[in-house]
Amino acid sequence: MIPLNGTRITWLGHATVLVRTPKGTNILIDPFIEHNPKYPKNFKLPERIQYVLLTHGHGDHISDAVPVAKKHNSNVVAIYELAAFVHKEGAENITGMNIGGTVQLEDVAVTMVEAKHSAGVEAKSGVQYAGIAAGFVLTITDGPVLYHAGDTSVFSDMKLIKDLYHPEIAMLPIGGFYTMGPKEAALAAQFVAPKAVLPIHFGTFPPLTGTPDQLAEHLKGSIEVIRIAPGESS
Repeated sequence: MIPLNGTRITWLGHATVLVRTPKGTNILIDPFIEHNPKYPKNFKLPERIQYVLLTHGHGDHISDAVPVAKKHNSNVVAIYELAAFVHKEGAENITGMNIGGTVQLEDVAVTMVEAKHSAGVEAKSGVQYAGIAAGFVLTITDGPVLYHAGDTSVFSDMKLIKDLYHPEIAMLPIGGFYTMGPKEAALAAQFVAPKAVLPIHFGTFPPLTGTPDQLAEHLKGSIEVIRIAPGESS
């Protein structure tokens, strides 16, 4: 297992990940809770969630963003247009940023990086534009560098994420159908070159058939595959 120096990464099913830094900053990425069939039933979020990060506007990534933000007084960080949308939906504190930008969130430098995926949000009036899909690199003071890819296919510019940020753990979607599958995720892992991959966005719904075993088979031992159940931490 990769040493995290006091950082805790908890996978909560689908693409929802809770990161707690050594200094106690809680960051919740892509909160999909109430209607997430893989969310651990008895898991309780911490009393204080300082930040909620959203990779894009699809419901299985933002459906609980506003309720969490209201309950925990969280700052919601997203691409500019999506941040404006959740603000209108009731999230009082927002940070709207854009691809290539970095924002300092207490002891974490959060950089928004590219992803290849659609990103419309389902509003009351129908699907509307909400910016473009993104990923996040989290550079934690006295901790590791983490990369959450969001929903994406593999693309060669992932090599730039390696060259610029050197993430130690990459959270990559592997389910297929809506995102890349295990074969493509293995190539993405080789581009990013982390020490370990935490597979996400698989097994939640029937079309998401990719598995961590398949990812490990394609990686052939070159990069560690973290295998934890929803609610467990690494």
